[in-house]
Amino acid sequence: MIVLLSCAKTMSGSSKITTPFETMPRFRQEASEIALQMSQFSVEDLERILRVNSKIAVENYKRYQAFHAEGTSELPAFLAYTGIVFKRLNPQDFSVEEFSYAQEHLRLTSFCYGLLRPLDMIHPYRLEGDVVLPELGTQNMFVYWRSRLTDVFIDDIKKAGGILCNLASDEMKGLFDWRRIEKEVRVVTPEFHVWKNGKPATVVVYTKMSRGEMTRSILKNRIEDPEELKSFSWEGFEFDESLSDEKSYVFINGKEG
Repeated sequence: MIVLLSCAKTMSGSSKITTPFETMPRFRQEASEIALQMSQFSVEDLERILRVNSKIAVENYKRYQAFHAEGTSELPAFLAYTGIVFKRLNPQDFSVEEFSYAQEHLRLTSFCYGLLRPLDMIHPYRLEGDVVLPELGTQNMFVYWRSRLTDVFIDDIKKAGGILCNLASDEMKGLFDWRRIEKEVRVVTPEFHVWKNGKPATVVVYTKMSRGEMTRSILKNRIEDPEELKSFSWEGFEFDESLSDEKSYVFINGKEG
């Protein structure tokens, strides 16, 4: 089974955690070209196209200016992203064997690097899927990556048993020909809801935390059978058979009423 997670907007250039080995991203050349084009934008341009404040725009202007410089910090993707999902992954206590297992069974989306393995070395960056780079014509990042990633991703899933546990946000489907993926492999999408006003509701922060916790559980316990996902329990979230089907596994926090 392969787990798919979304990249995080927040990143770090340093970490105290060490990994047993490092790998190079498979789309390193594409990332280099994208970063080169991003480096042509001014701070004001970045503020507009990334929809960020001036402080974040300046930070990422500096990142892109230094992207190709010798000695610029790199980290394994597993450690570079610092969003809520990745905090819950908590890789500081991973063993060598668990890091190796994660390398084969976890994939991370990236608008800059396409599709990452946990131990792929990456530079800090910020990019959005709707960004259109001048040299790409009218293509945004979703369109740019779709033809490049789909075959590679399907091949990864098949090598890992032919099952995808999709814990990425919905927008990340746009990076792939998702119909092909659903046709060629089995896709299971866990959903996390809380009871609110008598019905299931999504609370983004809980969803992100649960995705991180479930991914950690899958990697730590080497879960290969989707049926085993149903036993996942965390902070009140429990599998709800009545709301689930073979494609969507629904986990509810609280009781109906």
